Amino acid sequence: MSHLSEPGLKTLQFYTTATYPCSYLPGLEARSQVAAPTHLITDETYSYLIEQGFRRSGLFTYRPHCDRCQACRPIRVDVNGFTANRSQRRAWQRHKTLVATEHALHWHDEHFELYQRYQSSRHPGAGMDEDSRSQYTQFLLTSRVNSRIIEFRLPTGELQMVSIIDVIKSGLSSVYTFFDPDVPGSLGTYGILWQLEQCRRLQLPWLYLGYWIQESRKMAYKSQYRPFQILRRGVWAQPSA
Repeated sequence: MSHLSEPGLKTLQFYTTATYPCSYLPGLEARSQVAAPTHLITDETYSYLIEQGFRRSGLFTYRPHCDRCQACRPIRVDVNGFTANRSQRRAWQRHKTLVATEHALHWHDEHFELYQRYQSSRHPGAGMDEDSRSQYTQFLLTSRVNSRIIEFRLPTGELQMVSIIDVIKSGLSSVYTFFDPDVPGSLGTYGILWQLEQCRRLQLPWLYLGYWIQESRKMAYKSQYRPFQILRRGVWAQPSA
């Protein structure tokens, strides 16, 4: 167990998990540092932890703590400095008629069916395509902080995409997004652009995208949203060219 000395965190403890197979870089083992107990992670504490490179999965707030690898880099996008590139502008134009509605976390059969289709298409064999209702609920619908579900539907009502986001003091934290895998035109890109626009409307300076892994095709795309900052040794800064 270890502690952080920041005010308000003195009763929070941090433990390191046992090793487990890395989900992103084949052949490597990973560890995580987890904040506990979960009931002490208030909105204010969670905001501080996000700024220290932590992330949330259900009730677990964690950050990578691997023995021999530092490939996972916390990344956040500068909302006010962001300018969409050509392909991002195309994605925005293609999907801008989607109707976004915000909800508290809740179960919806239609969401779960879309989640299963997305996992089966985009991540077959990764285990998440076999998630049960309880696993889905624990992963995405369980939170003690300020979390929201955003539904994206066509004007005719068909569900296209679902995003789960956390609202923190300095921005939005993008928890997870899943969408109809049969819809062309980069729905995932549109989802991030929508979150950036939502940050602007709320006057929040940062969109936190979790971890950027340059060596992983599934995670390297996050650096396409510029300018961005990477957290290294406790300091957020733009990477050198």
